[in-house]
Amino acid sequence: ITAGISYELGTNGYDPMTTSSALTVAANWHTLEGLTELHPATREVYAALAAEMPKKVDDTTYEVALRKDAKFSDGSAVTADDVVFSFTRVLDPANKSLYSQFLPFIDKVEAKDAGTVTIKLKYAFSLVAERLSVVKIVPKAVVEADAKKFDMNPVGSGPYKMTDNGAASQKLVFERNDKYNGPRPALAKSMTWQVLPDDTTRTNAMSSSSVPASNLKTLKDPVKVAAQQGFGLLFAMFNNTTFSNVKARQAVLYALDYAKICDTGMAGLATPATCFVQENHPAYKKAKTVYSKDAAKAKSLLSEAGITTINLLCTDHGWFSAVRPIIRENLEALGVTVKYDEKKSADTYSFIDSGQGAWDVLIAPGDPSVFGNDADLLMRWWYSGDVWTETRMHWKGSESQVAVQKLLDEAVKLEGDKQVSKWQEIFDKLSEDVPLYPIFHRKAPTAYDSTTLENFKPIALTGLSFVGTGSTKS
Repeated sequence: ITAGISYELGTNGYDPMTTSSALTVAANWHTLEGLTELHPATREVYAALAAEMPKKVDDTTYEVALRKDAKFSDGSAVTADDVVFSFTRVLDPANKSLYSQFLPFIDKVEAKDAGTVTIKLKYAFSLVAERLSVVKIVPKAVVEADAKKFDMNPVGSGPYKMTDNGAASQKLVFERNDKYNGPRPALAKSMTWQVLPDDTTRTNAMSSSSVPASNLKTLKDPVKVAAQQGFGLLFAMFNNTTFSNVKARQAVLYALDYAKICDTGMAGLATPATCFVQENHPAYKKAKTVYSKDAAKAKSLLSEAGITTINLLCTDHGWFSAVRPIIRENLEALGVTVKYDEKKSADTYSFIDSGQGAWDVLIAPGDPSVFGNDADLLMRWWYSGDVWTETRMHWKGSESQVAVQKLLDEAVKLEGDKQVSKWQEIFDKLSEDVPLYPIFHRKAPTAYDSTTLENFKPIALTGLSFVGTGSTKS
């Protein structure tokens, strides 16, 4: 299988405790496993490294038996100690793992015997099976021997193993992991993913690629084109130090021409946000506040907030290149000075995290649904952990942040309709406070050669998945 992807390698490597870039996360879907996994296409949870789904002993105790004779790609056996090690390193505050915020319900993970682990919860939680998938199981001996080497060349129990991490070649190369004995075996002998951030180059090289919206119409049979609606979004994030007045934040969102952004800038492959989650999400409900273009209201709100200059920062992702000038034009139309800057994604967050300069509004993409699809996880990614709430938004400790966190913690202890109702209450609050808020949810475009791929399923996530996909070239 040969593929092309628009997302570049991030500044960190592949260690599943720390990585969060679209490319490395997608690579890890193929080389690593959690006890459970969410299928990238269907989002259904299934037993992966676990022999079967987690067994509930009581409301706060689960047991998970490992798949018999499971091995890592280096031939070493997967043990309960490796599972305990993998969870412990993610949960350890000293490691500052972004994934720990998805696991507030776990008290501890212990080895019951060599092939079984016991998971103790702090309180009853209804999404245990789904949430365990965020922790990928790694070999304790390999990580402890050389953590930096593991970060760049991970060893896992997944259906593929990586033989080239792309750091020098700009190509990720995978081979079938013959040690794999799980439910989703590799159906191709090898895979090569070409890192092709340039839209034209990627389209011209199309074999099975992430394709920009503007180029989709140029592709002809046997190339098939798909665009899957997902949670993936473009957001506006605010510096709550300079834009502490909620009126200033709302003004920016009322200034935007959503129809032009979605229909022209995204060639129809985006839907204006009417809630934190997209309309086809199970927890969706139209939010209390829905933003549409209202320049007069935006001007009035900015004036009330005393804002005369906006430092606008955007990432340079190619897929929304036609959107950036529209947003800039919308803000300039308000009669304020707009100071514009554009950076690569990694440079953008380095700039923000280290306080290198002034910024008020960041326009960037995000898609935590690569980690899970429930509303709690999606909100916790941005609104719970310190990296986003404190280091980036400077929102932590505010009245609205404290209230949102309280509601999140209440919701996780509920089930069914009561839980969904509580999430929808948070959606309403976020639509009014907007520390970070979606502009639109996108349809992820993918083009693929239907004559060389067998059972390929395009996904709505940012990344590529060949789980269950074979090749006629194998």
